[in-house]
Amino acid sequence: MIRTTFRFLFPMTCLLLTMVSPSCHQALYDPPKSPEETVSTFDLDPRFVAEIFAAEPFIADPVEMIFDDEGRIYAVEMPDYPFKPGPGEGQGKIKELFDDDQDGRIDRATIFAENISEATSIYPWRDGLLVAAAPNISWMRDTDGDGKADTTEIIFSGFFENNSEAQITNLKFMPDNWIYASNNGQGGEVKYLRDSTQPVISMAGADFRFRLDKDKYELVSGPAQFGHAFNDKIHRFVTQNTLHIRQPVIPWKYLHRNPFLDPQNTTFNISDHDLEMFQRTPPPYWRAERTRRRQASYDEQGQGRIEYAEDHFTGASGTTFYGGHTFPADYYGSIFIGDVAGNLVHRDVTVLKENSPVYVASRADSETTKEFLAATDSWFRPANFTVGPDGFLYITDMYRQHIETPLSIPEDLKEDMDFMAGSNLGRIYRIRPKDQPVTTDFEDLSTKTTSELVQLLDHPNRWYRLQAQRLILERKDESSVAMLRQKYNSSERELSRLHALYSIEGLNALDAELIERALRDKSPLLREQAIILSENYPVDKSLLFSMFNDPDPRVVFQACLTLGYLNGEDVENQLLSTFRKNKDEEWFPIAVLTSRAGTSMSFLSKLSDAVGIFETADPREIQFAGNIAKIIGKRQDQQELGEIQKIFLENKIQTSRNYDAILNAFVEGYNATEKKIALTPEFQDYLDKRNKMEN
Repeated sequence: MIRTTFRFLFPMTCLLLTMVSPSCHQALYDPPKSPEETVSTFDLDPRFVAEIFAAEPFIADPVEMIFDDEGRIYAVEMPDYPFKPGPGEGQGKIKELFDDDQDGRIDRATIFAENISEATSIYPWRDGLLVAAAPNISWMRDTDGDGKADTTEIIFSGFFENNSEAQITNLKFMPDNWIYASNNGQGGEVKYLRDSTQPVISMAGADFRFRLDKDKYELVSGPAQFGHAFNDKIHRFVTQNTLHIRQPVIPWKYLHRNPFLDPQNTTFNISDHDLEMFQRTPPPYWRAERTRRRQASYDEQGQGRIEYAEDHFTGASGTTFYGGHTFPADYYGSIFIGDVAGNLVHRDVTVLKENSPVYVASRADSETTKEFLAATDSWFRPANFTVGPDGFLYITDMYRQHIETPLSIPEDLKEDMDFMAGSNLGRIYRIRPKDQPVTTDFEDLSTKTTSELVQLLDHPNRWYRLQAQRLILERKDESSVAMLRQKYNSSERELSRLHALYSIEGLNALDAELIERALRDKSPLLREQAIILSENYPVDKSLLFSMFNDPDPRVVFQACLTLGYLNGEDVENQLLSTFRKNKDEEWFPIAVLTSRAGTSMSFLSKLSDAVGIFETADPREIQFAGNIAKIIGKRQDQQELGEIQKIFLENKIQTSRNYDAILNAFVEGYNATEKKIALTPEFQDYLDKRNKMEN
C-alpha cells in the first residue's frame, strides 16, 4: 500500500498544480533516457548481463529482428505506430544491420526496403525476405546485389489492416514445414495471388499458416495478437493482450471438419498466475486517471469489477520459445513474453498436466516474486524477441513514451500526450550469461554443403536446425534424401530425427514404411508427429489403433483426432472406448465430436448400450450424448433422423432429466436447420403433446 500511495502522489499533485504551473503540466511524463541509462535501470536475473546491441541512430521503432542463414541481421521499423498512414505515405523500413568493428554493437545500417505501410514481421525465404505488412504478405528480393530490395511479389492479400495492434504478423517457420502467422482473429478475405484458381479464405476468428513449396495455406486455431511460440513438440502458445500465454488445444482443421458441431473455444488460458506481474514503473498518468474513472463507473453501477492500472498484464507481446544452447540448462524451453505497458520481460515454464493434452504455465522458482527482467525506465517497450545463432536472447524495444492505441484513451487525457514521442528512438538489447563471450561474426550457412546441412540437424540450437532444414528444402537436392534417412535411423537425438523426418516429407520422399517406423519410435514426440503425417499415407490401421494404449497423453489425444478422419465400426468402438476413459478431461470429448464416426447414430446407440444414457449415465456422459443428438438433428440425414426418433419414442416413458436433456438437445439442433426433413407424424405428435404439458 505504501508503494502504491507514493506512485500516485506525484501525478495527482501535478494534476492540481497544472492550473497554475505549466512547468509541472509538462512533467506528467518522464523524458527519454540514453541507451546506457536504460540498461542501468534493468533488474535482471543475476546470472545474465544486458548489453546494447543496436540503438539510434542506426535503429528506430524496431518491432522485429532476425538473423538469416547467411549471418545477416535485419530489423523491421514501424515509425507510423499508432496511426495508420495514408496510401503511399507509410514510413516503415526494413534495415540490414552491421557490426563493422566487431565489438558486438551495431555501428552501421542500410535500408533494404522503405516506405512500407505497417510492416511488422520478416522471415528469410529463398533469396529474399517474406514480409508481413497488412493487407499483404510479400516476398522482397535484392536481385542486383546492392543491398536494396528491387522486386516485390505480393503472395497473399486481403488481411485486416485497420488496427496496427491487430494485424497479420509474427512469421515463423516450424519443423513441420509450415510458416505460421498471427492474425488476432481479424476478418479478411485472403487470396493466394500465385494461383487465381485457389480458394479465397475468410480469416475471421483464426490465425494463418502457409507452405509456398506446396502452394498450401489454411486457417489456424488461436488467435494470437502479437506473439506466438512453438515448443520442441510443435505445440503452439499464443499471446493476446492481457492473456499472456494461452494454448490452442485443438488445431483448426480438426475443430472445423464437422460443420454441425457448435463453435468451440479450445484456446485455453494455461497460466497458473493469471494476470499477475511485478512491475517496477509507476503507471503513466493517463492510465492511472483512466483507471480511476473506470473504477468509479463500475462502483457506481454496482458491477463488482476491478480495473487495474499496474502489476497486471495489459500489453503482453512477443511470445518466444527459448531453444538456444548457451543459457543455463534450466532455461531451455522457457517462454519469454514482454509486457510493453509494464516495461518488463516475463518468463514462463510450461509442463503438461497429468493425463491431459494441456500445459500449465508457471513462474520459475527463482522468479516467484520478480520478473526475469524489469526496468524502471517507463519508455522501455519490449515488443519482441529473437534467439540468435549465438544462443543469446535479443530484446526488441520500440522505446516510446506512449504505447497504446489512442482509440482507448479519453479525449481530455490525450491533450497532454504526444503519441509520436520516441519515434526516432529504438533499441535492441542482447541478454547473455555472464560466463559466455560475445559472438561478433555469424556463420554463413548458405555456403554449407548439403551433407553439412544435414549434420546441422543435430545442433543444440534450434535456430541452426530450422535454418538448415529450410535450406535443405529450398535446394531440393535428391541426394539429401538418403542422408536424411540415415540421420533418422542413426541419431539418438529425438529433435534430430524430427527435423530429418519432416525434411524428408518436404522433399516429397516420405512413405508409409518410414511413418510406421516413426509410429514405433521410442520418443513420444516422434510418435505424435507420425500420427499427424499418417493422415496422408496408407499406414497399417492396426498400428494407429495401438497408439491409444500409448503412455503419453498427447500421443493418445492426437490418435483420437486423426482417427476422426476414418469410419467404420472399429473406429466407433475405439472412439467410444477413448471417450469413456477420458470423459473427465474436457478436450477428449470435443476431439471425438469433431469426427463423423464419433457423432453417428450408430455411435450414439453404442454409447447408450454402454452407459445407459437415459437411466444411469453421469452428467458428462449426458452432455456428450446431448451434443451428438444435437449434431444429428442439424445434419438432417434421413436414416439417422428416423432412427433417433424411434429411440426417443421407445423410451418416452422415461421422465428422467437425462432423457429430457438429450431430447431437448436433439430438438434444438433440428430447429436450427432452415431446410428440414419432416419428422414422422407420430414423433411430431409426441413433441406437440409434451409442449402442451410443459406450457
